[in-house]
Formats: sequence, structure tokens, C-alpha cells
Amino acid sequence: MAIPDYDTLILPLLKVLSDGKERAFGDCVDVLAKQFRLTADEQRELLPSRTPIFSSRAGWAKTYAKKAGLLEQPRRSWVKITERGTQVLKDPPEKIDIKFLRKFPEFVAFQSAHGSRDTSESARSEAAPSAVAKPPEEVIDSAFLSMKQQLASELLEQILRCSPTFFERLVVDLLVAMGYGGSVHDAGRALVVGKSGDGGIDGIIKQDKLGLDAIYVQAKRWEANISRPQIQGFVGALHGRANKGVFITTSSFTKEAREYADELRDLKVILIDGQDLADLMIEHGIGVSPKATYVVKKVDYDYFVEEE
Repeated sequence: MAIPDYDTLILPLLKVLSDGKERAFGDCVDVLAKQFRLTADEQRELLPSRTPIFSSRAGWAKTYAKKAGLLEQPRRSWVKITERGTQVLKDPPEKIDIKFLRKFPEFVAFQSAHGSRDTSESARSEAAPSAVAKPPEEVIDSAFLSMKQQLASELLEQILRCSPTFFERLVVDLLVAMGYGGSVHDAGRALVVGKSGDGGIDGIIKQDKLGLDAIYVQAKRWEANISRPQIQGFVGALHGRANKGVFITTSSFTKEAREYADELRDLKVILIDGQDLADLMIEHGIGVSPKATYVVKKVDYDYFVEEE
């Protein structure tokens, strides 16, 4: 089933704690995962920030319930239902969402402090729906992913506008940034311009700075899709020269081309399409520069441990 939203988890979380006992929050998350019949893969599904989605949503359910006074944290990573939470469970709503939580002044104050500086009732009412869709961490991750996708699209447009010579230099810069080929000079000397004038580059490059292994590289600044026969030709060129190969294109590969590469046994061939190329450029800082930096911080609980 789909991973539940954080507000869907608030009421079940309170019910897990309904006996009044302190529980490790991690144990509560495991119980909730079983109740919602989440598969192991669903529990491992990650946000772009590499945080498990389900654990993140359960964490925000805990945070909002705590801010509304429905549960408390008596010690680090442990939770317990409060008297108010117990009262809510005596006549529970179908769902504890943001609208329900706003019945409690502590939660309204929390929202106001983290939303608009305008503390009027109308402003607070307008602020509430924005919290319903996604918890803050997912909003940030979603926005970051959207901006990254737009940046990747713009990078590909720029690459296709540039000359074949520039593309050759770009490939060398990227491979060196990824740790291949030693220096830019060595890598540039190992990779030679395609002789057919097809806007490509090919050659053998060191896998590491010591040259303990070799990789055959071919890169094509094309708009047409790369088909299976072209990959077969690449594999033929690779035989006797290296047992690993990387084929880079600004376009994409057909399904048959990818299946052929996956079925190879004696050789390892990696296919990098335009989207992969742009993602690698972003990751390794090729053709991009920082626009803004946002640091999301959390409480360092170890700092608050007092020595006895």
C-alpha cells in the first residue's frame, strides 16, 4: 500500500501509546509499519536527502502530536502519551489532522512561531492548510528535486549548443572529477576525437591514477537515440583493448540497447544517457556553480548530556 501521510499516523501513534507506558520511538515506528502493512521496500524508500520516507513522516507525526500536548518525550528517543492524549482517545476523531490539532493553543502558537509573523487569527487560519500536504522536510526535498531537474534540462540544452570540441573537454573534465584518468592532461591525451566528425570522443582511460586498470570510453554529442547495433559496435571496439567500457551520450538509449549491455557477461559496459550525464555534472560540479546554500540543523542531544 502507499506510504501514509504524517497526519494519518498521528492517531495510530497515540493508540500505540494508549497504555500510558514509555516506549522507544523506533519501536513505535516498527509497530506502525506492521499496522499499515508496509513492505520492506516501502519502509526503505528514501527522500532525495536519503532519509527513509516512512520514518520521516512518523517523526513529524510525533512532533506535531507533541506540540499539541498529546504526547511527551520523557527522555531522548522515548515517547509517552499525556493526559490530554488519553482524553482524546476516549472519543477519538476519524483522523487527527492539522485542523484538529489547531484546537489546542500550544499547537497554534507553534504554527504561528514557524509561519507568518502576522499572529492574527485570519493569518493563522490561512497558514494551516500549507502544513497538511507534506511535512517541511519533504517540501524542501521536493523543491530541491524540482530545481535539480530543471538545472539538468538547462545543462543538456547548453551542451547541445556547444561545439564538439567543447563537448570533448567537458567529458574529460567530468571523468577526471569522478576520479578517472589521473590528471586532466593525462585524460585528454588518452581520449581522442572521433575521426568521423560525428561530434564524439573515444579512447582508453585509466580507471585510477596508478593505471591499474583501463576503461574504454566513447561519448557522442547526439540528439538521436543510441540503438543496439551502435552498442554492439562499441563492444567490438572494446575487445582486446579493455574489459570495461563507458558509453556516454547526450540523448538516450533504446530498450534493446540497454538489454544488450545488461546481458554481457565477459565485459562490463555502463551506459550514461543525457539525464545521467547532467546529474553527474551537477554532482561533481562541472558546468555549474552554487547559487545558495541552506543548512538544515537538528538538536545535538549529545551536547546536553551532563557528566555525573
